[in-house]
Amino acid sequence: MIMNTNDLVANLEKSIRENVRWPMTIMEVCGTHTQAIFASGIRSLVPKNLKIISGPGCPVCVTSQNDIERMIKLSKQNKVVVCTFGDMMRVPGSTGSLSKSRSDGADIRVMYSPFDVIAWARREPQKEFILIGIGFETTAPGFALTIKKAKELGIKNLSLFSLHKTVPEALRTLAKSPTVKIDGLLLPGHVSAIIGVKPYQFISSEFGLPGVISGFEGLDILIALSDLTRVITDKKPIIINTYKRIVHNEGNIIAQDLLANVFKPHDAIWRGIGVIPLSGLTLSSEFEDMDVEEKFDLEVPDCPEPIGCRCGEVILGAVTPPECSLFRKVCTPSNPIGPCMVSFEGTCSAYFKYHVEE
Repeated sequence: MIMNTNDLVANLEKSIRENVRWPMTIMEVCGTHTQAIFASGIRSLVPKNLKIISGPGCPVCVTSQNDIERMIKLSKQNKVVVCTFGDMMRVPGSTGSLSKSRSDGADIRVMYSPFDVIAWARREPQKEFILIGIGFETTAPGFALTIKKAKELGIKNLSLFSLHKTVPEALRTLAKSPTVKIDGLLLPGHVSAIIGVKPYQFISSEFGLPGVISGFEGLDILIALSDLTRVITDKKPIIINTYKRIVHNEGNIIAQDLLANVFKPHDAIWRGIGVIPLSGLTLSSEFEDMDVEEKFDLEVPDCPEPIGCRCGEVILGAVTPPECSLFRKVCTPSNPIGPCMVSFEGTCSAYFKYHVEE
């Protein structure tokens, strides 16, 4: 018998309600999950004693205030072109934003792919093109391939400001934190398509937490929540992959080899968390001549968080956006105070668009 979608949703909703026998807190790590859970109305389907909080899964949001200032400083250099994805343009720094710099005359270009920059750099050899590398393991291979190709082509006027971060190290920091109280993790499908399942095993073996890798359709998430609440109730700290049509146990070996060739791990600063050892990616010795830090002085004064902005706490799931006094009153999509309101994957952006106060 083939079950229709409505019946399947009803059965999954029933399963989740039966599994949640006491208050549970689940953290969804991926910013795309944040948006999808709101957009699909899943929060209205799950029981009230199942709390779903957002983690540090928005790459723009976890970029530190100092790194935002470094981007702005780079944009003000002579004969420099800063190349970035669009959602980074409006993130406020202490002295403005990339959007403000562009309105002041800086050459800042929005790229749709890092490969765009190869064509620009070859066409304008008198300028230095700087790739702003933002993202997790999902987008890092595209930047790695761009750098490798530029090296092969002998392009000398292209460099990378790598702010890439890796997810498992952040999850370890969260699992060790005495202030972050969670019962299970909804794990990111996009990242998992690259790294596979094995890098998450420490979550269960070392910290006794279960996790489920999920896709991004409403049904994907409901299936994952059903499995996750079941293993929480059964006290089985295991990692389950419910996104097998995309995520394989070993991940994408070709992408992993590419990352290992072009990058090496280094310590990285995460907004709201601080330094997480070996959670960043910087260029390996073979490509270090294309590292922006080898070409420019990136020193900036220490930059505090915007006054009143609680993005750092939102990223940790410590507070929800409505608990920030700036939310909706001062901080809006048209006037963002922090990055969580700017990015499509930001929790504040999702709350502003979908959340209805009860």
